[in-house]
Amino acid sequence: MHIQEWLESVPAVSVYLLVGVVIGVESLGIPLPGEIVLVSAAILAATQDHIDPVVLGACASAGAIIGDSIGYLIGRKGGQPLVDWAGRKFPKHFGPDHVAMAESKFDKWGMWAVFFGRFVALLRIFAGPLAGVLKMPYWKFLIANVLGGIVWAGGTTALIYSVGIVAEPWLKRFSWLGLVAALLFGVGSFLVMKRRAQKAAAAHEAEAPVATAAD
Repeated sequence: MHIQEWLESVPAVSVYLLVGVVIGVESLGIPLPGEIVLVSAAILAATQDHIDPVVLGACASAGAIIGDSIGYLIGRKGGQPLVDWAGRKFPKHFGPDHVAMAESKFDKWGMWAVFFGRFVALLRIFAGPLAGVLKMPYWKFLIANVLGGIVWAGGTTALIYSVGIVAEPWLKRFSWLGLVAALLFGVGSFLVMKRRAQKAAAAHEAEAPVATAAD
């Protein structure tokens, strides 16, 4: 079966559920390619009439908000031992350098770290649980979480869908290239944030001896 025919046979509800669940689980604190899935689904909506971009954006927003909220509650109950456990379980995502970067952003921006963290690959995984670990007031977290989830999910869907509509003839002819482009976009953003995390960890280690000497 040609890939275009296969894509046309995929039930819309399956796409909506997949996007909502993957983004929700990622927001909960488990490393999954939420952005890649959302971008791929938005491209799919631009080329397949049976997938509604509005419903897609709503499902993505719901997954982001619910997942982050659950992550916050887990972080609030689990505390620092949860971060330590995640570091052992997922060292490539929750290693000391990643945690140092996330904590520095939270210290600097507070609730805005939750909002803007939605747009950043690594912070998107950390935002909910770390906000709970750091005991951020829930009302502040909720406002930033809802606004960030809607703006990120809705904005990403609208942007990719609009670009997809313009490029629809090309995408329909080379459907697999659209999916590859979405994959490369997600991997690229992850690598950029990984480099930033390493720089933040280096800065954190450099500040530690100074703080110790001051004590």
